[in-house]
Amino acid sequence: MSGPSAAPIELPWELRQALEKLARSTSKPHRLVARAKMVRMACLGMSNAEIGRKLEVTAQTVRKWRKRIVDEPKLVALEDAPRSGRPSRVPVEVRCSVIKLACDRPKKVRFRNLWTLGSLQDAMERETGWRLSTSELSRILRCEGIRPHHVRMWLHSPDEQFEEKARRICTLYLNPPAAATVVCVDEKPGMQALRRRHPTRHLPSEVRYEFEYKRHGTSTLIAAFDVKTGEVFGRIRRRTAKGVVAFMEELAQKYPTGPVYVVWDNLNVHHDGPNKRWTKFNERHGNRFHFVHTPKHASWVNQIELWFSILQRRVLRYGSFASKRALSASVVAFIQHWNRHEAHPFRWTFRGVRKSVLAEAA
Repeated sequence: MSGPSAAPIELPWELRQALEKLARSTSKPHRLVARAKMVRMACLGMSNAEIGRKLEVTAQTVRKWRKRIVDEPKLVALEDAPRSGRPSRVPVEVRCSVIKLACDRPKKVRFRNLWTLGSLQDAMERETGWRLSTSELSRILRCEGIRPHHVRMWLHSPDEQFEEKARRICTLYLNPPAAATVVCVDEKPGMQALRRRHPTRHLPSEVRYEFEYKRHGTSTLIAAFDVKTGEVFGRIRRRTAKGVVAFMEELAQKYPTGPVYVVWDNLNVHHDGPNKRWTKFNERHGNRFHFVHTPKHASWVNQIELWFSILQRRVLRYGSFASKRALSASVVAFIQHWNRHEAHPFRWTFRGVRKSVLAEAA
C-alpha cells in the first residue's frame, strides 16, 4: 500500500534546484539532507506514507516538512524553528552593556590593558549593578563573536614606495633577468649556544627536553639563498660592516661571472655609508652586483627568512651545544646537508603584487 495520493508541491524553479543540490550533498547536516529529500519526493507527487517508508521516517514527519515548505517556500524553512527555552534572566540592556564594555579598553582599571572575565565582571557590577557569573559573560561574548582578551600582532610598512619595491623583488623571484643570479642575503644574529643540563628524553608518547641550561655565548650566521637552485651559502661571522664585506667577497668568488642581484633589508651595513663600501666593492667586481633593498619593515619579502625559520626549527630550537664551536659546526653541517639533499627553490606566493607582476611579464 502506498497510502492516499497527495498533490505534487509546486515550488519555484530556483528553490527546486537548491533542493536538488542539498539532497545530493555529502557534507551538509544529515537532518537537512533528509528534509530536502522528503520535499523533493513530495514535488514528484509521492504520498507521505511512501516517502516515509523510503526514508525510514514517519508519515507525520513528512507531513510536517511538506507543510513547512508550502507555507514558506524558502530553503531556510528546512532549518529547525527557534525554540522558546527558558526565559532569559539577563535583560537585553544588560547584555548590550556587556558588549559595549568589552569593546572598549578597561580605562578605570589600573595596570590592565586587556579585559579578563573577572575584571569585566567587576566593571559590570560597578557600572550597572548587575554581577553576572563569568560563565554567563563568556556565553554573551561568545554569542557575539567578541574576544577582548585575544591579541594579534601586526606590522605596517611605512615605506611610501612599498608597492614599487615589492614588485621589483617579486619580478626578480618570478622572472629573473637572463643569465643573472638572484640571491637573498641576511644575517641571523643571536644564535645561542645553550647546553642542556640533562639529556633530552625520547618517550613513546612525547619528547622532553631539560628546562635548565648553561649559556656558552652567541654566534651570527650570514647567509645567501640562491632563489633559482635553493642552495645556501653561509659563514659564521661577526655582524659588522667588515664581516659582511668579507662574506660578500666570498660570495663574489662563488659566482665569478654574470650579473648578481642581491636582495637584502635596510640594515645600516647594507648601505654605502661614508666610506662607500658597496660602491668600491662593485668596482672591484666589474659593477656586476645589483643591490635591491626590501621595503622598510618588510624583511619577510626576503626569501632567506624562510630558510632561517627551517634552520631554527630543525637545529637551533631544541639543540644542545657545549660551546660556540659546537653550535657553528652544527649550523655548517646542516647547510651542507641542505645543499646536498634538500635544496629546492621556494614557491613564492605573495599575492600583494603577484598579479601585476605576471601581467607585466606577459
